[in-house]
Amino acid sequence: FLCCKNKPSSGINAEYGAPNVISLLLYYSAVMICLGLLLLAVVQGVQIETDQYTVGDGAGYTYSIPYGKELKDYEGISSPACGGEIEQMEVGKINTPNQIRLSYTGDPTEMAITWTTNNIVHIEEVRYGLMENDLNNTAVSISHQYQWDKMDDGSYHYTSGFIHEALMVNLIPGKIHYYKIYSNGEETEARRFLAAPDPGSDTPVSFFHVGDVGTFGTSVMVTADMMKRMEEQDFHAMIHCGDISYANKFNGSRPSRGFAAQKVWDTWGQMVQPIGSHMPYMVTPGNHELDPYDSTKENATIYQKRFIMPGNERYYTFSVGMVHFVSVCTDESIDKESTQGVWLEKTLQKINANRDTWPWLVVFQHRPIYNSNKNHGNWTGSNTYDNEKGFPDPDYKGWPESFEALLLKYNVDLVLSGHVHHYERTWPVWNRNHTQQSYTDAPAPVHITCGHSGKNLYKWQWGSNKTKNGYEGPSPAFSAARTNTEWGHCELEFKDKNTVRHKMYVMGNKEPKEDVTITKKRSSAAAAVHLSTLTLIALLACWTF
Repeated sequence: FLCCKNKPSSGINAEYGAPNVISLLLYYSAVMICLGLLLLAVVQGVQIETDQYTVGDGAGYTYSIPYGKELKDYEGISSPACGGEIEQMEVGKINTPNQIRLSYTGDPTEMAITWTTNNIVHIEEVRYGLMENDLNNTAVSISHQYQWDKMDDGSYHYTSGFIHEALMVNLIPGKIHYYKIYSNGEETEARRFLAAPDPGSDTPVSFFHVGDVGTFGTSVMVTADMMKRMEEQDFHAMIHCGDISYANKFNGSRPSRGFAAQKVWDTWGQMVQPIGSHMPYMVTPGNHELDPYDSTKENATIYQKRFIMPGNERYYTFSVGMVHFVSVCTDESIDKESTQGVWLEKTLQKINANRDTWPWLVVFQHRPIYNSNKNHGNWTGSNTYDNEKGFPDPDYKGWPESFEALLLKYNVDLVLSGHVHHYERTWPVWNRNHTQQSYTDAPAPVHITCGHSGKNLYKWQWGSNKTKNGYEGPSPAFSAARTNTEWGHCELEFKDKNTVRHKMYVMGNKEPKEDVTITKKRSSAAAAVHLSTLTLIALLACWTF
């Protein structure tokens, strides 16, 4: 603070001079400002300027998501109706990198990234590093393109942009990194993300949780709410529990040719870019991505073209510090004879044997096995949709019995889902009717459905002509809280190995409607093995006796 130092010509304080009152005031003011800025940098997360998400071709076409709109600015939104989709993006007209999303690979020193442009050049890469002005690492992308809905003349109704995929390596776990994309002759502004902490780290970690989003006005407003939350704190990742873009039902009906409207995927990808370009956007597929009828012929092909998830991208696992996440696919069998069922038991067994490293174990999926809304019911693996068009309608084995048995056997803490267009949080629950109506030392999984993040809400029972509420009858014992008239998003904050805080924000509200703390008493894995050994010895001794 040289501006506050008056240098005299002589005297005992000849080096810096005796400070006067004004100098001291200026000095301490400067100190307080600097401390304030430092505190702001620590407390706040990403500063998002919505203008930076306007994209175009540089020759007149521009596109931007209307994040600034409020409920009154949209037509057709009246709970439970979400109205129509927003204006859709024309990806072929956009040469600037768009639809930027990060994703975990399962290795905390890596980060996958994808983006889209309408053309390619000889340089397609990401430059990244620990400092914004020193991006000294480079990841070269691979690029692919697809066509959809072949017409009688041999042309296609839709041609995607060039979808680029790259892998950033040698990251420092738990540290902020910066990156720029150099693609199609364009350079993006620098963005930042927070690499996953090392496995076993006691660093608190926070996550968003949504489901059933789409590209509706409500979808935009829920996304804008999360963008505001990102300015208040850092989040490590997004967990999206299926039914992602609703490309299969554009403007409220199935496209006339029977093929999903792919431009909806582009619009959704651009809508979530403010989130996905700053944190890993982890997804699990829903019936509107996988089911041949419900996805309008996509049948998982488009899901795999547009996302970079670990493993086979439907069921997979990754960890973030003290939390281990497991994605399962509810549109596949999960019994002990199935490929997914065998994989899941081996995966849960391995994680559970290392609970000193990962005290928290979270499963996320699309369809919930605990649901009090009359629409959909509890997932049993049996589809009930009208398939007059000749689409296969298989039943999937192992839901919910085999699945829940594994949850209980391997001490799963939380189960996140979507599918049912409402919000619901259970008590710790097991075997359908057994609950503990307290979150202190929860003895069984807590199931959280966050299916109210954009699509029409399930206020009314299907086929009742709006005469029967989806919550008709008494609330079941397992249900702790629910709403089928409000859109919103959920958050999870794992504070330490014993405590996780769950919050649910209603769309447009700055404060959470739900704010619940769940605790678990932890014993070390070694102690658990030791106890099991002692029990076995005792049993053998009794048998011998």
